[in-house]
Amino acid sequence: MDFALYLIDFILHVDKHLQAFVQAYGAWVYALLFLIIFVETGLVVMPFLPGDSLLFIVGALCGAGLMDWSIAAGLMLAAAILGDQTNYSIGRYFGPKVFQWENSRFFNKNAFNQAHNFYERYGGVTIIIARFMPFIRTFAPFVAGVAEMTRSKFTAYNVIGAVIWVIGLTAAGYFFGNLPWVQANLSKIIWALIFVPGLIAIFGGWRAAKAEKARAAAGQA
Repeated sequence: MDFALYLIDFILHVDKHLQAFVQAYGAWVYALLFLIIFVETGLVVMPFLPGDSLLFIVGALCGAGLMDWSIAAGLMLAAAILGDQTNYSIGRYFGPKVFQWENSRFFNKNAFNQAHNFYERYGGVTIIIARFMPFIRTFAPFVAGVAEMTRSKFTAYNVIGAVIWVIGLTAAGYFFGNLPWVQANLSKIIWALIFVPGLIAIFGGWRAAKAEKARAAAGQA
């Protein structure tokens, strides 16, 4: 319970926690950033880590001179690519039997179905789009593995999506994160980075599921 409360506080106040970590442990922050991004993108049991807000805050801290942007962005980019590759490989290993798994503390069946509906609707581009969508971001490469997308095709989408996601959000934080208005409204921006993509993901998943049901009904008619 204490860990869950700490995790929620970390997600909502990631700027303060990261700054405190840098002051206490220095360069070890780069290892922490690599671990967070790798775990969020590579393990389907941890889809709730603060991806988008973390990248923006890291960029802002780099802009303030507390971290080196090239090192931070490079390591997080590597973590994002390796995480998705790992997730894809896990999906390929388990294959279609995943559809029979039940919802549990280690596997979010609803998030899997949502990501699967996205994949069915948008195909490989889902890997790029999903980078900006919590939960779907974690399950999209897993779904691609289950659907047996070729590794070469998946890798191309993976790298493109990771570059846009990591470089784009850290650069936005670097150039805009320390502006007075942004600093004054940072908590609201963090909330927006968490909830706006999530709502978009939910809406997109709902539309994809609705379209799938309509096609199924038309096929039975």
